[in-house]
Amino acid sequence: MLHRLRFIPGRLLQAVPVAFGVTIIVFFLSHLLPGNAALALLGERATKASVAALTEQLGLDRPLWEQYFRFLGQIVHGNLGTSLTYQLPVGQLVLQAVPVTLSLLGLALVMALVISIPLASLAASRPNRAGDLFARGFTLLGQGMPQFWVGIMLILLLAVNVRAFPVGGYGDGAGAHLYFLFLPALTLAIAMSPTIIRSLRASMIGVLESEYVGTAKSKGAAGLPLFRDHVLRNAAIPTVSIIGVNLGYLVGGSLVIEKVFALPGLGSLMVNAIFSRDFPTIQGVTLFVAIFVVVVGILTDVVYTMLDPRVDLAGGTTP
Repeated sequence: MLHRLRFIPGRLLQAVPVAFGVTIIVFFLSHLLPGNAALALLGERATKASVAALTEQLGLDRPLWEQYFRFLGQIVHGNLGTSLTYQLPVGQLVLQAVPVTLSLLGLALVMALVISIPLASLAASRPNRAGDLFARGFTLLGQGMPQFWVGIMLILLLAVNVRAFPVGGYGDGAGAHLYFLFLPALTLAIAMSPTIIRSLRASMIGVLESEYVGTAKSKGAAGLPLFRDHVLRNAAIPTVSIIGVNLGYLVGGSLVIEKVFALPGLGSLMVNAIFSRDFPTIQGVTLFVAIFVVVVGILTDVVYTMLDPRVDLAGGTTP
């Protein structure tokens, strides 16, 4: 098994130019934001002299290429700079927000699988019948609803009207964290489930028509044992790649959802930084998200090779 994971160092090396390219894109795009960071910090009533002095102090009056190489030099030395808004190291702010975002993504993934696996199994076991039509209707509905709108509707229904969950916040303690994360995680799970259901349904239908499943049925396998031991494992192989791609997409969606539910994660940090023209924080959060997507891609390949013994990403496909 270990020799099949030899591709990991190569993937990590490939991540270096990707991270470098991200620094270029993030830096120059963040400086395209309209407005003046010094003016945003001092307020609209600030004098021109004070704005000019703060602009010079922050180094924002220097050429962009000079500011970029200064930013790149800081990254090489493990320094993401100092937040213009919070006056704290960006690395410290990111590390404080990361556990919230990762907890949200992890819970959302679990909930998406809890929703997707039963619906996909129901749809694949009886194609074009009531269960299949319901699952396909759910996927169409889930893909057509914006995430922020779903989040607001869940707040109105389950938090404001039913009062079963809090409107926002993060709570204190592990149990409270899960309780406060339930609605935002459900919002992301509803957005992620349709793609997983469609992929898993198609794979399950193909597996159910295979010869080895027919052999298992002839030996008496049926119902849940048949799906668990012979169908789900093989059908999950192509779906793993779909989940990996969607996790990267889910990171972007979580940035908005965190703001909707007032979660102190990377999303709230990013949105606040954008409105205050806090360039170092914008660059630090975006760089972390890019690295996270690369790591998710590597982990997806690892899970893929573990599920399918025929695949050897270190040396091709084994017969």
